[in-house]
Amino acid sequence: MAKPIRILGIAGSLRRESYNRSALRAATQLAPENTILETFELDGIPIFNQDEEQTPPAIVAEFKRHIREADALLIVTPEYNYSVPGVLKNAIDWASRPYGDSAWQGKPAAIMGASMGTIGTARAQYHLRQIFVFLNMFPINQPEVMIGNAAEQF
Repeated sequence: MAKPIRILGIAGSLRRESYNRSALRAATQLAPENTILETFELDGIPIFNQDEEQTPPAIVAEFKRHIREADALLIVTPEYNYSVPGVLKNAIDWASRPYGDSAWQGKPAAIMGASMGTIGTARAQYHLRQIFVFLNMFPINQPEVMIGNAAEQF
């Protein structure tokens, strides 16, 4: 049997009952055979401080290890003020530092998100794709998963 595909799922929300965490849980349950979709919680990752990037906190080192061990990523993001939430951007920044030691390098990444609005995180997802350019990540273009009216979906 072929080696399973390992996907790391990351929810860009800390709220326990967030729609995006619910969407990630659903994706975990729906993962195809021969796929392992594990998740990493962003709780506890401190605010990025460049003074600490050479010796990052243990949780950041663990996060980077999980990213590197994954064959691909699934990022599930809410949309805050037309963009990605600060907790997600902070985690992205930590895992890309120090310069030249980015855990994101060359990783394929699928994106999805859920919101109360009708366009379901479209702007945040497109902003995340812009971030991927510098990180040399490869977004999966289709299908686009933008779950609108999330309160009615979950």
